Amino acid sequence: MSSVNPSPSQTGHLPDTSGSHSGDAVLPTPHQPLAGDTSTPAYAELVDRFIRHYHFKHLGDICSWDRSAMMPPKGNEARAAALAELDQLLHGLLTDPALQPLLAGAAAEPLNDLQRANLREMRRAWLTSNALPTELVQRRSLATARCEHAWRSQRPANDWAGYATNLRPVLDLVREESRLYGQALGIHPYDALMDLYEPGLTRAAVDRVFDPLRHWLPPLIQQVLARQAEHDAAQPLLRPVGPFAVDRQRELSLAVMRKLGFDFDAGRLDVSAHPFSGGVPEDVRITTRYRDDDLLPSLMGTIHETGHARYEQNLPRAWLGQPVGSSRSMGIHESQSLSFEMQLGCHPGFVQGLAPLVAQFFGDQPAFAPANLARLLTRVAPGKIRVDADEVTYPAHVLLRYDIERALIVGDAEVDDIPALWDEKMAALLGVDTRSDYRNGPMQDVHWSGGAFGYFPCYTLGAMYAAQWFATLRRECPTLDERIAAGDLKPVFDWLNRNIWQQASRWSSAELAVRASGSELDVAHYRAHLERRYLG
Repeated sequence: MSSVNPSPSQTGHLPDTSGSHSGDAVLPTPHQPLAGDTSTPAYAELVDRFIRHYHFKHLGDICSWDRSAMMPPKGNEARAAALAELDQLLHGLLTDPALQPLLAGAAAEPLNDLQRANLREMRRAWLTSNALPTELVQRRSLATARCEHAWRSQRPANDWAGYATNLRPVLDLVREESRLYGQALGIHPYDALMDLYEPGLTRAAVDRVFDPLRHWLPPLIQQVLARQAEHDAAQPLLRPVGPFAVDRQRELSLAVMRKLGFDFDAGRLDVSAHPFSGGVPEDVRITTRYRDDDLLPSLMGTIHETGHARYEQNLPRAWLGQPVGSSRSMGIHESQSLSFEMQLGCHPGFVQGLAPLVAQFFGDQPAFAPANLARLLTRVAPGKIRVDADEVTYPAHVLLRYDIERALIVGDAEVDDIPALWDEKMAALLGVDTRSDYRNGPMQDVHWSGGAFGYFPCYTLGAMYAAQWFATLRRECPTLDERIAAGDLKPVFDWLNRNIWQQASRWSSAELAVRASGSELDVAHYRAHLERRYLG
């Protein structure tokens, strides 16, 4: 249950959205061309330059996927050097001095609304790229490649000391980046890091939805655990009996991906140490990881990544190569993976159709009966591992990382402080003891190794958006739950395609939410979803 490979989103400010409401989303239309013409020479030149940038980035994305999924260990140093060189080239394309007069010239040209949205995204890409010197980009690429590669062996060895040695220079570089980004954007350094993944996001905005969560989530967890214990006493939960052959798990994953509409002519499924999605819309790569003692983590991880992939595969083809044609933000991206995994994948109606597939590959065990399987998929159990966490306890993992990251970036904490902070917050938030278990504690995620500080809030924002999307879906399609139970997923996919996928980066996250659902992000939908599913 991971994210797409972290890469900064490129957005800017948008027009006022007062009066917008669900159903008003403007879709790609032939009468609003994206490319320039002879009347817009500066803009047309920018379009060509960004297509070139997109092509080089395509190569980098596939090379990065290969490094995580296929590359032999001894290839890391050469691959790191090659990707650092490519990162430098990509950075150079966006810091070319010729871009500034082209951006100014295009702003004065007769552009349509879609072209102006694209120009806004271009300007943001130029601004954030020029915030960093090229040598810093190269140093960061090398440092994160070494840290991430070493993490793959250090994590199973529980080698915190070795990991910390590689993480210190990464943190130093990220702090330098955050300062430079903050100066360029005129915002706090940690806000600047979050802005790379969720443009416009600030600590104040996160706290607006996270502070209520801190208040009502712990008692909700206890209520759910008590309700669950009562249910278990009345009807014991049945556990699947393994082992579960990896090749059969893979076949099951592929079958579920087909059920969810994944286009195998434009993507593939592989294995990595940490599940992720990457590539480009024309060639989306997703990965999972298997355990022979439990098939559900891989299955649900695959469903999660398929949500990311379907978003990418359904971005407007006419907009490919341009910033406006990219996914909106990581919070919106996570809303797609969690719409698939949690809202849909754990829906009792969906599970009715999933159970026969599981039995087809692993035998007709009593544990695979639909009602029991639904209980397994919504089992709440505070644990150490974020990617395996249930949707009720999952936000606590994000709160922990958000708090530690903020302290690290502003210098209130150092790498050596992370284990103690981790142990303290895990005990307070979830009552879980992680002392000396670095492998399943602060070393469990790949994000910090790759320098992706500021990313974690997007996971819970995504869960909140997903709850809001499905609340809107039920309002617009009152028979939604019955149709899902009947195996008809078309209303879900059509709504997401129309309101999220085909909008790409035309709107800010806030405006996209208003156009799709009638309001900006509202944490009440998320709380209502959890209470309905786990206490209803």
